[in-house]
Amino acid sequence: MVIVDNLDRVDNRPKAFGRSQQEYLFIDQHECLRQLHCHKVYTMPLALKFSSEYGLLTARYIEDPKVLPMVPVTLRDGTTCEEGMRRLQQMVLARAMPDVPEAERLQRLPDLFDSSESLVRLCSVSGGHVRDLLRLLNGWIRKGRAFPLQRSKLEEVIRARRNEMTLQLSEAEWELLHQVRQRKRVGGDQDYQTLIHSRLVFEYRDQGESWFDVNPILLEARELSGE
Repeated sequence: MVIVDNLDRVDNRPKAFGRSQQEYLFIDQHECLRQLHCHKVYTMPLALKFSSEYGLLTARYIEDPKVLPMVPVTLRDGTTCEEGMRRLQQMVLARAMPDVPEAERLQRLPDLFDSSESLVRLCSVSGGHVRDLLRLLNGWIRKGRAFPLQRSKLEEVIRARRNEMTLQLSEAEWELLHQVRQRKRVGGDQDYQTLIHSRLVFEYRDQGESWFDVNPILLEARELSGE
């Protein structure tokens, strides 16, 4: 098994002959990518999924691209996804207490957090993006500097992260985020691709169907909360 990571970061600028670097690599050079005589996994740039050449890309390979969606923290109707939240909480506790049986970890939660609601808040605001969850957790630990971690310090980390994210957004992008929030879907143009690539919008799966929503950290911004 060979895993070729970071190809999702290939630049999307067009080459001199009109093709983007991503399309050139995954479509025009597909035979080279398939020549390795072993099981192989390539991380495909997300922009190709929304490209007009996506049909041509899928025709070049035996298997269709596989999507790794976020762990759902809410369902499409806005209600809490209990199973997703349970798994995220157990993931956090397992990193802190790897040798403790799963059934006992919740009992020892007060050693780590001031309340179970604080852990729920952490998992919920991550949107189910595991890397973002761990980044928020690490920031909380650094700011708290002692266990059990306090909710007030988590809120400081969340506000700081939200501030970083909102600084980059234009009015047009805020409007796109409003549309995603209302419709739970995205278009195929470059602006939507940028929102997803920047982790401002997350993709989820419900019985095999994709739906999209705004990163929960942004939902409390004035531009989206209506305050």
